[in-house]
Amino acid sequence: MIRSLIFTTLLFVTVPPWAIGVICARIFGRHASFKVAESWVLMNLWFCKTICGLGMTIEGAENIPDAAGVMYLKHSSAYETLAQFRLVGDQTWVLKRELVWTPFFGWAVKCVNPIAIDRKAGKSAVQQVVDQGMDRLANGIWVMIFPEGTRMAPGTTRRYGVSGALLAQEAGKPITPVAHNAGYFWPRRGLRKKPGTVRFVVGPPIDPAGRNARDVNREIQDWIESKVAEMTATGD
Repeated sequence: MIRSLIFTTLLFVTVPPWAIGVICARIFGRHASFKVAESWVLMNLWFCKTICGLGMTIEGAENIPDAAGVMYLKHSSAYETLAQFRLVGDQTWVLKRELVWTPFFGWAVKCVNPIAIDRKAGKSAVQQVVDQGMDRLANGIWVMIFPEGTRMAPGTTRRYGVSGALLAQEAGKPITPVAHNAGYFWPRRGLRKKPGTVRFVVGPPIDPAGRNARDVNREIQDWIESKVAEMTATGD
């Protein structure tokens, strides 16, 4: 618990200075801001490993396409919001718009052009993901999506949102699924970080062309949830 408190303190106290750096770097373009933000993430992953003894491995990295596409990640903790920077390079995220209003952190996130949606907007929010996602993909930026829309406790899930599948269809891009067991080490509502190794498993890309978007989501959800269950069953 003491190690977790030290790490969490470092995580929060480093936000304002790095956020100011991200904002200032915007003068040189979005990519400059992204690189500053990335340095903060990688630093905190190192803190997490060094202080809490919590690291990560990536399996199936060969499944990640060379060109930017859409990536689905299981969302069960805060850890994967950092670890996704280790999966692919230049990226942006679909997130709730309230996040960009957060002092310092949200202001910095806004500088790297996230797709900030109003969750209550329904179809217009879906169309926003498609339209803005097309722009990001056209510029070689990965679109990272937590398809459940919120953090889910280990062993639970909910129907995946359809916007990512529609975006991939419109852009002619595959969806790369990622399963992990981060929620077992860094609980969604808990301060303590358990030491160990989080497994990230990248699955084969799914081509959504010519298919019903919900059928695509069901296939991906079945793969991700079964992989997470497999990790649990084997004690990983």
